[in-house]
Amino acid sequence: MLPNSARLKSSFDFARTTKGRRFSSDALTGYLLITNEDQPAKLGLIVGKSVGNSVTRHRIARQIRHAAKAKVLSMPAGSLLVVRATRKPTNAFYETQTLMQKVTA
Repeated sequence: MLPNSARLKSSFDFARTTKGRRFSSDALTGYLLITNEDQPAKLGLIVGKSVGNSVTRHRIARQIRHAAKAKVLSMPAGSLLVVRATRKPTNAFYETQTLMQKVTA
């Protein structure tokens, strides 16, 4: 699980991050914004109702968090990353790893 300091929480941070660089895979879209702030890298998730019911959405969110944890903690300070599930991925863990390779490249 991600530490509390590595989670994106405010709607303002989500809004400004989704205007940053965009990366996509089949079912996931990632947005990256590197700020000049001296805070640890943060991850935010957007998994809407169009993806599935509550159980499905939470399972996908857990898989995304697990797959992105190591990469987020190693990103430079001030990085903000939002991962949006646009539809139900066949394998959220694998797709997140693929997306994170694009983001960190």
